This record gives sequence, C-alpha cells and structure tokens, in this order.
Amino acid sequence: MKSSKRVLNNKKIIDKNKDYPLLDAISILKKSEQVKFDETVEVHVNLGVDPRHADQNLRGTVSYPHGTGKSIKVLVMTKTKVDEAKEAGADYVGLDEYVEKIQGGWADIDVIITTPDAMGSVGKLGRILGPKGLMPNPKSGTVTMDVANAVKEVKAGRVEFRVDKSGIIHTIVGKMSFSDDKILDNINTIITQLKKMKPAAVKGTYLKKITLSSTMGPGIHIDKSTVAKS
Repeated sequence: MKSSKRVLNNKKIIDKNKDYPLLDAISILKKSEQVKFDETVEVHVNLGVDPRHADQNLRGTVSYPHGTGKSIKVLVMTKTKVDEAKEAGADYVGLDEYVEKIQGGWADIDVIITTPDAMGSVGKLGRILGPKGLMPNPKSGTVTMDVANAVKEVKAGRVEFRVDKSGIIHTIVGKMSFSDDKILDNINTIITQLKKMKPAAVKGTYLKKITLSSTMGPGIHIDKSTVAKS
C-alpha cells in the first residue's frame, strides 16, 4: 500500500531507532503534519508483566490534571440513585430500558457506572460489554453507591486503563490542541500511577517501552528516564 505524502513527510522527522526525551517527543509530535480534526494524543506503555497471571493483569483508573479534552458520554444503570445521577451530569440514567437497548445493539456511550443493586441486571450484558471495555467493575470505581462522585470524576477526565494480552497499556493523554506542558503533566500522571501499581512478582524490567502517538500521526519512542522522574 502506497503511503500518503503526510505519512512520508512525518517519517522524515522521526528516527525510529532513537528514544527521545519526553518534551522533545511532544514537540516533534506537534510539528508533524496533521489532519483537519483535533487528534487524540495517546501513550502506549509496554510493561514487563504476564497478563495470564491474575496479580499481573493490571487494571485501574487515573485522573488527569488537565482532563482528556474528550466529551465523555456516561450511562448510569441504577434502581436507587436516579436523581443523584441526573444531578451529577450523567447523560443517560435508567436500568431495564438500557439493558434492552444495549442488547439491541445501542452503544452510544463511553463509560457505564452502576450501583451494586443493579449488577444482577447489568451482569447479563457481560458478553456484550466485556469485549468493548464497558463492563462496570468495582476496581475501576464504576460499581459504586457514590454515583455522583463517580460521574463527576469521569466527566472531569478520569480514565480507565487495562493491560492487553501483550502486556501493553493504551491510553488517551489529551488532544493535539493541548499545550505541551498539559500533555507532559498528563503523561507523567499515568506513568506515576503505573509505577505505583507494579506487581511484586515482576522481577525484571517493568517499564519496557513507552511510545507517544496521535490518532493519525507517527509513533515516537520515549526515553524512559525522562518520564515521571520523581
């Protein structure tokens, strides 16, 4: 397949064999030729974990200091916290009607929050929601009685992440329209969180590789020593 002029030009400004200091990598990403929409900036972290072991199958959340720049659509599935969820700013609130809608193929949501009393109904959707990364989970704070706080945190930029089968975390860290400093702060926040979550069973290199990219842009390898140094 023939590469576009934009892709070829971007390849010229990046040395694939080099690990760039974080600030330099952000600057290079910003200078790359971009498409007409505000691209999402992502970080991909290759961890020295074996997700087949439960204690190394990392999953958690992070609240970015500068949010994600993305408008998050939140569904709260509950029997008892309907008014609380609506007041907190949830986009959709209910239970049985949304179970039916999801079973029918509806998926216009980014995050689902539920109360424990509704898990009997929500659990029926596991085969649909699980593969999409939408299944509520107590570890990620999406199964809770404190619905208002959960909704506000998600809307403010709390992001759920989970290691994939290859041991890689893929997560949004902002938008190309963000300042360099804001992207820097958000990246340092997620890396600091991952360091705190290092499983005791991991004896070798934990942070193996960090790559910065945008939706349509190039991948840039990061010098690990320049990220979350404290």
